[in-house]
Amino acid sequence: MDINLYLDRIGFDREARLDFKTLKELQYRHLCTVPYENLDIIAGIPLKLDAQSMYKKIVEDHRGGYCFELNGAFGLLLRELGFNVIDCMARFLKNEKEIPMRRHRVLKVKCDDGLFLCDVGVGMTCPIYPVRLDTFDVQTIGGQEYRISKDDFLGTVIHQKIDGEWDRFFAFTDEPQLDIDYVMPSFYCEKHPDSPFIVDYMLAIQTPFGGKNALNSNKLTYWDEKGKHKKELKGQEEIKDALEKYFKLKNFPLI
Repeated sequence: MDINLYLDRIGFDREARLDFKTLKELQYRHLCTVPYENLDIIAGIPLKLDAQSMYKKIVEDHRGGYCFELNGAFGLLLRELGFNVIDCMARFLKNEKEIPMRRHRVLKVKCDDGLFLCDVGVGMTCPIYPVRLDTFDVQTIGGQEYRISKDDFLGTVIHQKIDGEWDRFFAFTDEPQLDIDYVMPSFYCEKHPDSPFIVDYMLAIQTPFGGKNALNSNKLTYWDEKGKHKKELKGQEEIKDALEKYFKLKNFPLI
């Protein structure tokens, strides 16, 4: 892959060092430039999770994706830069009453400053910077509080503080995964009738104004210097305009 083209895609224009400062900026810029989106799934276009396909979609075609694609491509970038990266499988625990299947991809990244969790593949409020994995202390990240714990079955659990209460966000185990290991859970997300990804548009992208632009079905939430706004989109033309304006997308399918 053309590493400089990828760095241009996310707006990173300085020397990349193998330290937390670089890792932090890379993750934040990725979240602000490459949207979480399920447009191919809604259009019935099969996803491809090999390295070349993920790179082409996100960098060359100026698209986004969901966790299997976004964290897959971000892992490629980090490895090319020289970071030590392990792909892991996770269970998304938020709003779940029972233990769910593994259907989330995350990255363990080692740099000169320690071991971190990196995740650019979540549509809702999430850590915008890497989470330290070598401490149980509360970590304030982007105005939100997070902490980790260890569970004999779930592995490493990420907790998020919501309205003063700690809530389990997701959990992952340490077994290294390959791109091919994500094909089966991704196929479930693409095709299973219980999958939330097949229902309607789901898009999100981080903004510098304190929140994420989001599109769920035809309901748009966007942020600017005046704060948070909501709007209901009418028709495909308004949806197309919103995808270009608020999510920085090109070359996307519509239903």
